Amino acid sequence: MLRKIVMMRRILHVKGDVMCTMFLLVLFCLLLYVRQVVVSSGWDKPVWKLEIHSSTSSSRTLLGTNRAKQAPSNPSEPQLPPCKPQSKSKPPQYKPKSKGKSKSRRKNVAPTRAAGNPLPTMPPFDFKRYLREKDNRNFKLLIDQPEKCQIRGALKQRGDKESSTAPFMLIAVKSVAADFDKRQVVRRTWGKEGYFQNGMSIRTLFLLGVPRNRTTLPLWDQLLTYESRTFRDILLWDFEDTFFNLTLKETHFLKWVNSSCPDVKFIFKGDADVYVNVENILEMLQGQKPDEDLFVGDIIIHAKPIRRRSSKYYVPEFVYGGGLYPNYAGGGGFVMSGHTARRLSSACQQVELFPIDDVFLGMCLQLIGVKPLRHQGFRTFGIPRPSAAPHLQTFDPCFYRDLMVVHSLSVPQIWLMWNLLHDPRLSCHNRTRPTSLAFKWRGKTGKITEEEVDYSDKKAFVMHL
Repeated sequence: MLRKIVMMRRILHVKGDVMCTMFLLVLFCLLLYVRQVVVSSGWDKPVWKLEIHSSTSSSRTLLGTNRAKQAPSNPSEPQLPPCKPQSKSKPPQYKPKSKGKSKSRRKNVAPTRAAGNPLPTMPPFDFKRYLREKDNRNFKLLIDQPEKCQIRGALKQRGDKESSTAPFMLIAVKSVAADFDKRQVVRRTWGKEGYFQNGMSIRTLFLLGVPRNRTTLPLWDQLLTYESRTFRDILLWDFEDTFFNLTLKETHFLKWVNSSCPDVKFIFKGDADVYVNVENILEMLQGQKPDEDLFVGDIIIHAKPIRRRSSKYYVPEFVYGGGLYPNYAGGGGFVMSGHTARRLSSACQQVELFPIDDVFLGMCLQLIGVKPLRHQGFRTFGIPRPSAAPHLQTFDPCFYRDLMVVHSLSVPQIWLMWNLLHDPRLSCHNRTRPTSLAFKWRGKTGKITEEEVDYSDKKAFVMHL
C-alpha cells in the first residue's frame, strides 16, 4: 500500500512538471507572437515617421522619381556616394523648399532613415577655378559632320528644282556620351531626318563633349566614332561634358553653324529628354522669314540668381552680382532663325562666359537687341496639373497634340507618346478632325505672343508629372 502511494506521488510530480513546462512554452510563444504583431504594425515607432516619409516622397517627386532610381540627375556629372545623415538642426541638402510646411515644424522633427537609397548631393563647384579658366573658349572639334547641311544631291534625286543646299530646319540636341538610348529614341521619333510638307527638309545633330569620368564608359571614343560613322549626326568637342560647360557647347555649336551651315533657315535646339511636335513647329514657322530675327520658346523673366549652395543652379555673388537675370528661354527647347543664330555666334564671343547656358544665351540676345518671344506650346518645365482639374492625367496624347515641346520625359515615354500621337485611331473627346483641340489651356497655343512668364515668385523648375 505504501509503495502504491509513493508511485502515485512520483507520477503526479512528473505530470506537474510536464504541465508547468508546457504552460511556460505556450506563454513564451504567445509573447513572441504579440511582439511580432507590434513590430510589424509599427506601434513601437514614433508617430512622426509617417510625416517624414511623406515629405521625402514629395521631394523626390520634385526631383524626379525615375531619375532617383537610375543614375544621378545629370548624366554628365560624376556619380557620388550617398550623402551622410544630417543633424537635427539642418535639413538634408537635397530637400527642396516647401511652402506648405513651416521651418519650425521641420526643426521639431528628427531625421530618420529614408526608404531606399538617399539622393546624392551636388558637390561644391569650384567657381574660382571656373573664373580663372573661362577665357579658354576655343576647343578642338574631334568629330565633325561637314556635309550635314549639303542636301542638293538628295533634292535632285527627288526631282526638286529647289537650289538651296541648306535644310529648312536643323535640329540640335544636347547629349552626353553615355546616353545612346536617348539619342536613338530621338532618331527614331521626333528627330527623324527627312522631308515634311511642302518639301521642308529636316536634319539632326547631337552635341557632345568628352566624358568627365571616362572609366564609367570604357572605349567611349571608339563607341562615338562607330556611332558617327553609322548615323552621321555626332558633333564632339574636346572639353569636359559637365553641367557648367554647357555654355561651351552653346558657343561652339553657334560657331559651327556659322562656318558649316550658314544658310540654314531655322534651328531647333533642345535636350534629349523632351518630346517635340516637329509638325507643329513647321506649321508655326510658315510665313516667318529666315533672314529676320526670330527667337521663340518658353521665356522666363525676372528670374533671380539662386544663392542656395545646395541648388544645382547656385551662383555666388562674385560670379554674378546682379539682382535679376536677363530674359531667357528655358533650355529644354527653343526655335530661332538662321539669321539670329549667325548674329548670336558673333555676340557670344563678346559676352563673358556664364556657367548657366540658358542665362548666357539671354545675355547674348540682350547684346544684339533681340527680344525673345514666348509661345505657350513650349512647356520646358513640364505640364503641371490644372488646379481646377487635379484628377486629369497629363500624360495623355490629347494634351500633347497641340504643343511644341514638353520636358521632361523618359525614353519609354517619348517612344510611347510618339506612337500614340501618330496612331490614326487616336480620338480626343470624340472629335474626328485631326487638328481639333483636346484641351484648352489659357490663351491660344497657335500664336506667338510677347507675353512672358514671371518666375520671380514661382517655382521655375517643375518636373513633368
